[in-house]
Amino acid sequence: MINRFAVIGLGQFGMSIARTLAARGAEVLAIDLLLDKVEFVKDEVAHAVAMDTTDVKALMAQNIQDMDAVVVAIGENFEGLLLTTVLLQDLGVKRIIARAASTQQRMILEKMGVSEILSPEETVGKTVAETLLHPNMKSFLPLADDYEIVEIQTPKRVVNRTVREIGLRQKYNLNLITVKRVFEEERDGRVTEVEHIIGVPQGDTVLYDSDIMILLGKEQDVNKFMEVNK
Repeated sequence: MINRFAVIGLGQFGMSIARTLAARGAEVLAIDLLLDKVEFVKDEVAHAVAMDTTDVKALMAQNIQDMDAVVVAIGENFEGLLLTTVLLQDLGVKRIIARAASTQQRMILEKMGVSEILSPEETVGKTVAETLLHPNMKSFLPLADDYEIVEIQTPKRVVNRTVREIGLRQKYNLNLITVKRVFEEERDGRVTEVEHIIGVPQGDTVLYDSDIMILLGKEQDVNKFMEVNK
């Protein structure tokens, strides 16, 4: 079955979600109050509508209650986000994911019973801070309970060593999910460098200086691994 999603609020954040879902084969209903934003994305999604989502009749006309999930990504009008969320709850939408731009907004949404809350500004801020503190860090995804998934350049002290020799689990309580590795490939008569995922690393997998390690673990364990081996 094709997944059906609605994205309400087509700022940069909502637009990115709508486009990504559509590119992955989902049926996307993109909604915004402003017609120009709807026009901008209409050729990339299944349906695009300019409407006021604080109008329950307008929501019902789009069969919003039949969606697998609705993302409320309204950015600047928090009152509109709250009213829209309440109406979606009243209509019995199965899964509601709402955006919170601050701790106070998150607290209000939680008190409303919204369990899935996105805070893109906070996530971006943490990512920028982490990459400033650790230049070898390529990307950073914070998870619950102080866990995170990070992409880091292979630290100097573990280059040309095997996963078993490094002892990621035993010494650092980290899991190596996979490795991004650059290979030289001939394309159209030219040799170019292409990045590939090598799959699930084994104990005898050797790590090279150009490899990107994708690690899962607690924040303090990741930081320890990078500091000890830099």
